[in-house]
Amino acid sequence: MPSAALSAPASAPGLGRDFRLFFAGQTVSNFGSAVTLFALPLLVYDLSGSALDLGIATAAATLPYLLFGLILGAWVDRVDRRRLMVASDLAQAATITVIPVLAALDLLSVWAIYAVAFASSTLKIAFDSAQFAAIPSLVAADDLVTANGRIQASFSAATVAGPPLAGFLAARVSIPAVLLVDTATFLVSAATLALIRRRFNPDAPDAPDAPDAREGREGREGRGRTSVRNDIAEGLRYVWTHPVLRAISLMMLLVNLVANTVTAQLVLFAKERLGAGPGQIGVLFAAGGAGVVVLSLAAGPLRRRLPFGPVALGSLIVSGLATVVLAFTTRFWPAVLLEGLLAGLGMLFNINTASLRQAIVPNRLLGRVMSVAMVLATAASPIGVLVGGWAIERTGSVVLVYAAIGVLTALIAIGFAVFSPLGHAERYLPAPQEVRAATTAPGPAVADGSMSWESRTRLQNES
Repeated sequence: MPSAALSAPASAPGLGRDFRLFFAGQTVSNFGSAVTLFALPLLVYDLSGSALDLGIATAAATLPYLLFGLILGAWVDRVDRRRLMVASDLAQAATITVIPVLAALDLLSVWAIYAVAFASSTLKIAFDSAQFAAIPSLVAADDLVTANGRIQASFSAATVAGPPLAGFLAARVSIPAVLLVDTATFLVSAATLALIRRRFNPDAPDAPDAPDAREGREGREGRGRTSVRNDIAEGLRYVWTHPVLRAISLMMLLVNLVANTVTAQLVLFAKERLGAGPGQIGVLFAAGGAGVVVLSLAAGPLRRRLPFGPVALGSLIVSGLATVVLAFTTRFWPAVLLEGLLAGLGMLFNINTASLRQAIVPNRLLGRVMSVAMVLATAASPIGVLVGGWAIERTGSVVLVYAAIGVLTALIAIGFAVFSPLGHAERYLPAPQEVRAATTAPGPAVADGSMSWESRTRLQNES
């Protein structure tokens, strides 16, 4: 990132030992999750042959975000994040193992799969919130975009490589047995997290980035007297009163409301416009994963050369224009290239908005802020997809709906670039001198990397 700095470890070659362990564990775990993401729908269909059951399984995995997202986000900021992540990995390993055990006992049903999907998704919310909050404790502020880009690239590479392996294994062993791959990768992730030396909470007395033990104790005692409901309210209030965070949240709500239909209806588009068969549709989805890998790795170098606005908002504008081009494409291979570009630009946007949040938000609030983002995105997506599907049914034209989505996406990005603080988001980053002052003397600047209240209020008034 530009001149901003956090009270985080100094940048090191390869982002340091602890991040390398973290990255290695999450790369392995992402691969296992991609195997399960492919195998579970196959298992549901194999048991019931029902499209409705497939839909219920998806809903079971989505519902925890709406029910528990804000609560778990607040909880993550009250506990030892590293221990929570290790416990979540172990619990997810046990949860996934339930399916092959029930299958071996001839007791497996679709209802058991719904329950596993629900429980696994709930654990994933806690893990993802803690992971989001942990990264600023592992790398320097200037490396946040690079670190997030590598993690997202690893996830996307797993989504490309995982399903083919799962399909290969499913042809040789039972589908429930394939899920044991994911069980093993959760154990690997837990082991690598346990080997990391750095604490993921800034107020821990032995954490390298804690200003002093006295402040850490006071912070914990103060938060211990608050309720989870008050913590949730604090997180929501922080997001809503901060101009940049409020703008990002509203923009992502609108983008998810509008743009997710493109992915949801990709199979329909491929069949009707491109005349694609199942094998070609698989290539189309793989192209999206490949595009995410490429632009995730490019996120860090791009942000070192350009500020937030041109990279994040520019990627959203180009994504909208590319969607319009895709709408009128009738040839397969140009569509493959466009799908790769669209998926990559979407991830480039997500990486930059996540990294901006991490640079702005006090570390103790990161879990709550992440949960707010997840809940907003999850709440908007089903509505947008249903409206998009209804629009295609009513108009009989996927081309028209895709083109309209592309135009709306570009207009949303342009509107927020012109009429919100996102066009000059770097002004809201903590200045290096504020962070240095926070680590050497008491005062209004906060040692966890947040901007002093006076400085933040001044910038809010300017906006």
